[in-house]
Amino acid sequence: MTYDPVSANPLAGNPLKTRADVERALRDLFQPLLPYFSEGGARVRLDGAAAHFDRAAADLEGFARPLWGLTPLSAGGAEFDHWELYRRGLANGTDPEHPEYWGTVNGTDQRQVELAAIGFTLKMLPLLVWEPLPQKAKDNLAAYLLHARKHDFADNNWKFFRILVDLGLEECGVEFDRSYTDRYLEELDGFYLGDGWYRDGNIRRIDHYIPFAMHFYGLIYARLARGDAQRVSDYKERARLFAQDIQHWFDEDGGTLAFGRSLTYRFACGGFWGALAFADVEALPWGVVKGHFLRHLRWWSKLPIAHGNGVLSIGYGYPNLFMSESYNSAGSPYWALKAFLPLALPEDHPFWQAEELPADFGTEPVPLKHPGMVMQHTAGNVVALSSGQQNWQMRAGTEKYAKFVYSSRYAFSVEVDERAYHSGAFDGALALSDDGRHYRVRETNEVAQIAGSSLYSRWKPWRDVSIDTWLVPAGDWHIRVHRIDTPRALHTTEGGFAIARADQNADHTEAEPGRALARSRTDLSVIVDLSPGLSRDGRAHAALPNTNLIASKTLVPQLHGEIPPGTTLLVTAAMALPAGTAADTALGEVPAAPDVAAFEALIAREGIDVSAILVPERF
Repeated sequence: MTYDPVSANPLAGNPLKTRADVERALRDLFQPLLPYFSEGGARVRLDGAAAHFDRAAADLEGFARPLWGLTPLSAGGAEFDHWELYRRGLANGTDPEHPEYWGTVNGTDQRQVELAAIGFTLKMLPLLVWEPLPQKAKDNLAAYLLHARKHDFADNNWKFFRILVDLGLEECGVEFDRSYTDRYLEELDGFYLGDGWYRDGNIRRIDHYIPFAMHFYGLIYARLARGDAQRVSDYKERARLFAQDIQHWFDEDGGTLAFGRSLTYRFACGGFWGALAFADVEALPWGVVKGHFLRHLRWWSKLPIAHGNGVLSIGYGYPNLFMSESYNSAGSPYWALKAFLPLALPEDHPFWQAEELPADFGTEPVPLKHPGMVMQHTAGNVVALSSGQQNWQMRAGTEKYAKFVYSSRYAFSVEVDERAYHSGAFDGALALSDDGRHYRVRETNEVAQIAGSSLYSRWKPWRDVSIDTWLVPAGDWHIRVHRIDTPRALHTTEGGFAIARADQNADHTEAEPGRALARSRTDLSVIVDLSPGLSRDGRAHAALPNTNLIASKTLVPQLHGEIPPGTTLLVTAAMALPAGTAADTALGEVPAAPDVAAFEALIAREGIDVSAILVPERF
């Protein structure tokens, strides 16, 4: 019998319909970690892979991150058998004389991240976690937290970590300098853009850190803070506004838009829905919020996201280090347990009592001006046309932020060899090469604007090559227009959506001038050249393995062609749908090439800068 990796997923087979199902899911996720706790309880080391921070900090990460789920579990009245283990770990990890000491914070440090979960636990469960500690352990734990909070935290969502530590210290009666807290609360307000949206620091990116960090922590603060009524009111109102937009980053089946960094945190992306419930913010009807929350967990239950021992892997839809960040240790994925915050609520809370309602998105495109996206809901999928953001700090940051199109069902691919142009996946992207070996894609924009449901950007793959790109939805399709000004001939490759590839070449592909198609048992993906005056060659490309975030082997329809020196207009239509009658019908309804002059007039008349582009570039 062959091994089925999906069965190793602790969520597999769980119907995830009720509060009891969600509680079971949390326990099933935690149980595989128990053999990896150190003798003194302070460290959890799951494998030998490294992050950029030291091993002690990584072991603290493995210890602390499960608390995001375990703390709500006990706060909601459930029994948990291992608080003595956690108390022992807290005592030993903060004791400088103990061999499992976590190490001293001496600057911006990963330990500061993990201490947020400890502060949250001290706030929520002082009778279980703080009061039973001997006085020496209390003194050491307090001293450790007080020392760590004196250092600067990173200039982004990290500022909330000091605030969560302070909530815990306050609950335990430990004196601290409140001005540190107030300053960070004010600085976090400086990241607010309006309409419920934040920026994750002063950088050109607006990603999942807005729901699963900025709003998640803000809603915890709104529920737990003493006083500060105006800020509590602001956080709740911002979350109400945000819910109207962020729901469109989810599809009807519970999948979320694969976009940006830290996607190894997986169902943390659904933490926002649980945080609304925790803070009693009915931003959408409770049945709608509950539906988004439960469908998201069910979506993840069907993927091979764990190793054979049940420990969550680094990766997204399967174990994959190619897409990971330099700050991902083996314990990093357990930020996913943020999704279990609603377990702090009793069974009779309106969130749990509500009847789960299905998603009802409609078919009209939804423009989101702050992230610079136009959302398209199609069967089992949500597509985001993206004006393009910027992240040069992360591995594969270009693929995570600057493609033209992202998706929940088809995710995106990361490139694994920057010196193998003809092997690139380039799904949702336009790649250009002047030597046939190296390549350039969009990494950043000089201009990024949105007008209605149309997006425009100007970008330069080289200093002497300029490209204007327009993106527009067209039913199940979308259209991309690229006007390229180049002083030399270039070769171009443009990709559609990547779909899962079967073994033994069992899928159907077509490649001809101006068109490429890939059809599998489950999906259809196609790209069509609408360019005036030239025709690119189609290719159904078998991408290198483990490049796509959801499917470990994929097919990507591509268009290839040379462009001469001067100005060239490339026009592309692309779509992907689940296999079936609707996909076959859409295949016969290729949209016509648009009027580029009309696009230019629309942008000139109605175009506004997307929020991310307004941040000055930092090198």
